[in-house]
Amino acid sequence: MTIAKVAVERFSLTSSRPLATVVAALKSAVGQPDMVEFFKATRAASSFPDLERIVQSGLGRTGFMLFAEFDLGAVLRRESGAATPKSMRFLVGNPLIMKEMVKHVPDAGSYAPVTILIDERPDGVHVSYDKMESYLLPYGSPEALAVARNLDARITTLLRECAI
Repeated sequence: MTIAKVAVERFSLTSSRPLATVVAALKSAVGQPDMVEFFKATRAASSFPDLERIVQSGLGRTGFMLFAEFDLGAVLRRESGAATPKSMRFLVGNPLIMKEMVKHVPDAGSYAPVTILIDERPDGVHVSYDKMESYLLPYGSPEALAVARNLDARITTLLRECAI
């Protein structure tokens, strides 16, 4: 058994925009395929070019798709009432980018697709993302780190656009 400590670098910014506006901006920038149909199609793909075509058809203008969303605030509101701040978690990614990292660092599959957290706090709406480069740094793969840095740049650009 091995236990490794991984230090994570968190990108976070605070927006004065309402949470619903930030969430709508995120959702409009990423593809939102029907994930049941998407996974059926990817499993049925008979070749890598077919798989690429299916993935490309599910991506939004940013080259990412929404895999899942979780309304964390709804769970909190069940206990604390309607005044509880909203909190949303989104799993966003691109299987083709993930593949490039996993080829070099199999553990990268634990971190992709990435999590984006959008939540209300007293000082505004926080948009947070744990950088992939920090997850993969301990593995020492220059190839995976190059992909991770590019992914981080694209995700943080997306988040800035959503929050401003």
